[in-house]
Amino acid sequence: MAVDSTPELTPEQLAEIERKYDPETAFRPTGKTLAFIIAGFLVAMSIYHFYASGFGLIRELLHRGIHLSFVLGLVFLLFGVRKTDPILPPKAWYRFDGVPLIDIALACLGVAAAMYLPLLPPEIVSQRVGNPAGSDIFMGTALLLLVLEATRRSVGPTLPIIGLCFIAFAFFGPWMPGALKHGGSSWLGIINHLYMTNQGIYGIALGVMAQYVFLFVLFGALAMRVGLGQLFIDLSMVIAGRYAGGPAKVSIFSSAFMGTISGSSIANTVTTGALTIPTMKRVGYPAKFAAAVEATASTGGQITPPILGAAAFIMVEYLEIPLRDVLAAALFPALLHYFGIFIMVHLEAKKLGLRGLTKEELPKLGVVLKDQWLSIIPLFILVYLILSGKTPDFAAVYGIIACVVVGFLNPNHRLTIKGLWDSLASGARNTLAVGAAAATVGIVVGVVTLTGVGFRLGYVVVQTATDIGTFLSALPVLSYFTVTQWALFVSLVLIAISCIIMGAGIPTTATYIILVAVAAPALAQLQVEPIVAHFFVFYYGVLADITPPVALAAYAAAGIAGSNPFETGNTAFRLGIAKALVPFVFVYSPALLLVANGFTWMAFTITLLGAMLGIASLGVAFSGYLFAPLKTWERWWVAIVSFLFIAPGLLTMGIGLVLMAPIVLLQMRRGTQSA
Repeated sequence: MAVDSTPELTPEQLAEIERKYDPETAFRPTGKTLAFIIAGFLVAMSIYHFYASGFGLIRELLHRGIHLSFVLGLVFLLFGVRKTDPILPPKAWYRFDGVPLIDIALACLGVAAAMYLPLLPPEIVSQRVGNPAGSDIFMGTALLLLVLEATRRSVGPTLPIIGLCFIAFAFFGPWMPGALKHGGSSWLGIINHLYMTNQGIYGIALGVMAQYVFLFVLFGALAMRVGLGQLFIDLSMVIAGRYAGGPAKVSIFSSAFMGTISGSSIANTVTTGALTIPTMKRVGYPAKFAAAVEATASTGGQITPPILGAAAFIMVEYLEIPLRDVLAAALFPALLHYFGIFIMVHLEAKKLGLRGLTKEELPKLGVVLKDQWLSIIPLFILVYLILSGKTPDFAAVYGIIACVVVGFLNPNHRLTIKGLWDSLASGARNTLAVGAAAATVGIVVGVVTLTGVGFRLGYVVVQTATDIGTFLSALPVLSYFTVTQWALFVSLVLIAISCIIMGAGIPTTATYIILVAVAAPALAQLQVEPIVAHFFVFYYGVLADITPPVALAAYAAAGIAGSNPFETGNTAFRLGIAKALVPFVFVYSPALLLVANGFTWMAFTITLLGAMLGIASLGVAFSGYLFAPLKTWERWWVAIVSFLFIAPGLLTMGIGLVLMAPIVLLQMRRGTQSA
């Protein structure tokens, strides 16, 4: 087999790949003067949030307004009207240091509109709710339009279009069909609800970004700066590098470790993929498979404790449960995700006869720990504080302090004043797009609460699923299951498809918030526990990052590997099939989430063992290899039997083992003959 000799990409090339496939990092270049001013605002944003969460006592509305003013002001300076907004000659009268004057004006208007309401005395605001003044209507309209435009620039057009559709739905309610029909609302009523109350733009989504998410993103930026990312990559090579197909297994472990401090699929892909993808290709993995492994493993960052994605913090607010409960619930589903990828990577390595890394190519464990052990301290402090019951913002503040202290003490990753400045600016910059998206999601959620459309859509989903379930249960072959059981299954399938479609173009957090407004009422009617319903939507929103046709993480990995993006996306989806099955497992057996009602260790053990057997079997079916290549009928047999393992219960597991035994025996005999 030919060994790939593709040269590794430079940091500049990697940054361009991330910029190309992640609209949230497509910052436009500016002149030196304006770049310094913008960096100053970014650092000020980080310092403000650190102070407000750690030591300040700031009113909720004012805190959210200050956060939004930073976001809007900086988005209009850093993101152009188009993704490729060039620097025109500096002498052009309509530009300053490469940024159009109109964008600078919009940035100023965004700051003014975001701060107008929070700076009013609280008693004046409470008097005007329900009867806004003319200036309130003007500022509210300006803020709504600026939020939509800022989101379009930083995230893409899909989410703003959804926001506009919801606004139109609120306005044209009397003309809506069937269950979607409602009384409608005037523009004054829409602005009053979306701007003057905490049910719209200044709602929970923006509040969570300002209070929690910003600090955790900043912690991740500082943790990477003081060497934690490099420690994770080196440890992954020590743990898995020597085994068959070692670089791919290194990719899984390093992405899992990196996911503990970063909730961005694309950033994880580029960070770890810069090392793992070229190494995978050198030992013989096809380019599309190497890219798919990295993309699939990196999407796990959003579901891996203790950081998770921003959606986890929204879940804390919605469900009113401690963050440690959300982390506990996320733990084993995340492990199953990586287990599924590991199985398929191992089988692919065996099928292709790939080697591991040599002793000379691997770092020494003792050297790694001696040189970099200080880097892990901030993460330990963060996790300890969360598990001890401290609030997420408290834990993040002290995690940030630990990063700075360790950075100044660590001789191998010394944190200089310039490095601290750059990290503070980088952390703030990475929150701008998700901050704008949160404000737009506030518009969508505001319309949902204004019109009650969430319960209406939930009713439509349940009714449609019940009708389909009635038909299916009437068929002789399928009559074993009741109408209610079929209704639940069909509802889950409909919601899963909706999550994947919605997630193909908007951030996971936005997908989660929008669809949970529909899924939660629908699944509640079918007696699904709230935390289970929320996790179901969360997981399928994350899956969109590796689901064609808009598999952004897979496309970024393809850019590093030089592979076909669509083929890479298809391969990544195949590798991530475990993630598509795990949500169904914990709906039917909530014990997998640890904190769900009715948890018992017996139910948990049966569910976990069955899920592992099912995921492993599905991996065998999709890879077409166990001890030797499988025939077509054997692959279909294994795939069908795998669902018996995933369905929780000793009976179904026992039947699955009996049906799987002949295939395993045939494979063992073939493997012995070919050895």
